[in-house]
Amino acid sequence: MRFLTTLLFLTAMTVSAQDAPKQGGGRGGPPKNLKVLKAEDERAVMGAMRGALGQRCDFCHIQGDNASDENPKKLVARNMMVLVNDVNAKFPDGKAHVSCYTCHRGKTIPDMMPPPAAPPAQ
Repeated sequence: MRFLTTLLFLTAMTVSAQDAPKQGGGRGGPPKNLKVLKAEDERAVMGAMRGALGQRCDFCHIQGDNASDENPKKLVARNMMVLVNDVNAKFPDGKAHVSCYTCHRGKTIPDMMPPPAAPPAQ
């Protein structure tokens, strides 16, 4: 739930309701093949992921068949959602502390090291 709250917040900041991707196997209708998300949260979460990774839907989904698991990036994304949920569940305050954006910051591959330090001002 904390994960979904964070993603809903990111969605409000990054994607308008009209821009949220349509799911359900690419044909409209109810979402299919959901294994981590709930159907009622799917649209908002997908919009938040789109903003967190800076990618369009077809980065993880097969165009025209969003329910397909053929693209390995979709399976990685699903595992990352489980990871974020697990990390947030370990905080005793019940708040969401991490989201996809925590690491990705709008990039497909998160930075593994901080940028070099700026030279001291003189």
